[in-house]
This record gives sequence, structure tokens and C-alpha cells, in this order.
Amino acid sequence: MVDKDFLEYLKLAHGSFNIAILLMFFYQGWMGLLIRKRRKGGNPPYFGLIKKHRKLGPILVLLGVAGFLAGPMVVYIDNARIFEYPLHFILGICIAVSLITAYIISRKIRVGSPWRTPHFAAGIAIVCLYIVQTLIGLSMLLL
Repeated sequence: MVDKDFLEYLKLAHGSFNIAILLMFFYQGWMGLLIRKRRKGGNPPYFGLIKKHRKLGPILVLLGVAGFLAGPMVVYIDNARIFEYPLHFILGICIAVSLITAYIISRKIRVGSPWRTPHFAAGIAIVCLYIVQTLIGLSMLLL
């Protein structure tokens, strides 16, 4: 059996890690919006920003999915039931699916590609879901 104090630290670590990931997704989204704004405005692309956005994206997908997987593991260690917090769990699955979807779509983006708008929509969905997930997670920790 795992010590209850240790479990509290695991829960706090899971939440802190995912808040850090949320902040990184805000940064990633901001870069994506700047890239989109330049492209829509007819300005030449800023290749340094595009390169950074492309490089950080797959890393954030892996970290986001890892953050999701850590949640059910902590809950299972605590009380051997993954569905202890069903809404939080389902939102986590939605985030993981959105992350993977955005990644798959991003691999199809080329010059003049119609995949940019679905990638943009998936990115917005990721950020919105993360915000709701964070609020639910904080309410679970604080209540």
C-alpha cells in the first residue's frame, strides 16, 4: 500500500505538470496564431517561428498524452478505480484524442493545403479543453 502523503504529492505533481503543459500550449497556440496572421495578411513567412512551432508541437503532444496517462495511474494507485473522477477522465481522453488529431493533421499541411483550418480548430479545442480540465482538476484538489 502506498502512503497517503505520497499520493497527495503525486496528485499535486500530476496537476502541476499539466498546468505547465497548458502554459506551453498557450505559447504554442500564440506562435500558431502569429504564423496564421502573417500568412493570411499576405506577409512573407517568418521561418524561425514556423520552425519553432513545428519542433515544439510533437514534444507537447507526447507530454500531453503522458500527463493524461499519469492521471489514471495515480487514481488507480489511490483506490484501484480509474473512473473515480469520470468527467475529468473523459475530458482527459478528449484532450489526448485532440492532441493526436492535431498532430496527424499537421503532418498533412503543405503549401496551399486545406488542412490548416482543421489544425487551427484542433488547436483551439485543445486549449479550451485544457482550461476546463484544469478548472475541474483544481476543484478536485482544493475541495
